[in-house]
Amino acid sequence: MNAVAKIAVVTGAGSGIGRSVALTLAGAGWSVVVAGRRAEALEETASLAGGDVLCVPTDVTSPADVTTLFATARERHGNVGLLFNNAGTSGPRARFEDLSYEDWRAVVDVNLTGAFLCAQAAFRIMKDQSPQGGRIINNGSISAHAPRPNSAPYTSTKHAMTGLTKSLSLDGRAYGIACGQIDIGNAATEMTQRMRRGIPQANGEVVVEPVMDAADVARTVLHMAELPLEANVQFVTVMATGMPYIGRG
Repeated sequence: MNAVAKIAVVTGAGSGIGRSVALTLAGAGWSVVVAGRRAEALEETASLAGGDVLCVPTDVTSPADVTTLFATARERHGNVGLLFNNAGTSGPRARFEDLSYEDWRAVVDVNLTGAFLCAQAAFRIMKDQSPQGGRIINNGSISAHAPRPNSAPYTSTKHAMTGLTKSLSLDGRAYGIACGQIDIGNAATEMTQRMRRGIPQANGEVVVEPVMDAADVARTVLHMAELPLEANVQFVTVMATGMPYIGRG
């Protein structure tokens, strides 16, 4: 069975899901390259991991930064077995008619264009390295299936992430590159603090929603990552059991 080389690049690794996944991978013996905009946050992730973690400050919206990230990973480790394509932003909660072009573009640039740039850089390395192949795991969202009110930029990019995942899965077949997507609902991170205070629902109510430990998400990513390349988790949803998603509205 063709096993993935245990070299991982994790974007958005300075906090939240990205940090939790980086720590879990490092704890399982992976060499991890952590990327994000804030150097200090990346260094904190590395110090918590205690394993083989390399920090590369990166703005995923910058083609030059992304090129440097993957060139650094390859120079350090020789190849890349895994990309956890995680960097993202939720953007403002604004009524659709009040949404500015700048706010729309900012979310699209990070969540979609940034994901494309990182996936393309990883794909090129995985195609060219020996042994050939690798795995890309995209961070989707519950919003890849159902929107929250006033979330057009975020929801649109997460629906687009599903298209990117499917295209990567198809285009990567010839090179042993597997691609899957994890859709996450209400993991307890800085981004979801508002859910514990109350968040608007489709019916106009404001409701406090349950959350789950981000470590539960990270264990799922680890399972996906450590499958042989002959097997792939194409899509998986991991969510707080009590969140109003099934039957939302």
